[in-house]
Amino acid sequence: MAPAAHGVSPRHGQAALAAVAALSVFSATALWLQWARQDLDWVQATLSLYLHGPGGLALRSAYCALAVAIMLLAWSLHAGSRSPRRSSAAPLLFCVAGLGLMGVAIGDSWLPALAPLVAPLVHGLAANTAFLCVSAAMLLQSWYLRADPQWSRWAAPAWWWAWGCFVLLWLHVLWRGPPRGAGQKLVIAAVVVWLLGVALCQWRHARRRAG
Repeated sequence: MAPAAHGVSPRHGQAALAAVAALSVFSATALWLQWARQDLDWVQATLSLYLHGPGGLALRSAYCALAVAIMLLAWSLHAGSRSPRRSSAAPLLFCVAGLGLMGVAIGDSWLPALAPLVAPLVHGLAANTAFLCVSAAMLLQSWYLRADPQWSRWAAPAWWWAWGCFVLLWLHVLWRGPPRGAGQKLVIAAVVVWLLGVALCQWRHARRRAG
């Protein structure tokens, strides 16, 4: 697909800024629950366990906010790209990851009570889809950014951070030694930092172009 002729526009910057806001909501909610849920050991308990009980609705809503952030950022990066490597593969993977997150949030709202045997299967499928698709999309998007003149300063850090997230994810999957909760939260935090950093850079690109 041919690259966009005009690069980042104010609309793309607005979408990136909305993604920053949604990512901040997710991060604040997840961090608050680590302190508020005294019944759970934050080192051992995965973030999924916080979806139920006190604050569960807030976290499920934050999951949906994160999904929206991923989709907005995917559109902003794709539509504002000037990279010759630009294609629809990365935004498609990002959107599937967002749908996976929504599947976790919405499914965990009613499936555990309505279909307790099916709920773990749906949760696992949706969560694994989200993790795998977002990590692959980050790598692919970072590869696009390396050929985009607008990203000459930040493409390399985004590329190596995306690889770090990919390695962390597979270490978490394959290495059962570390505490599961802390390991999963480290992967999530690393992904959110990448998304937040890229969204902020995209917003700044739009501001500079508008100025």
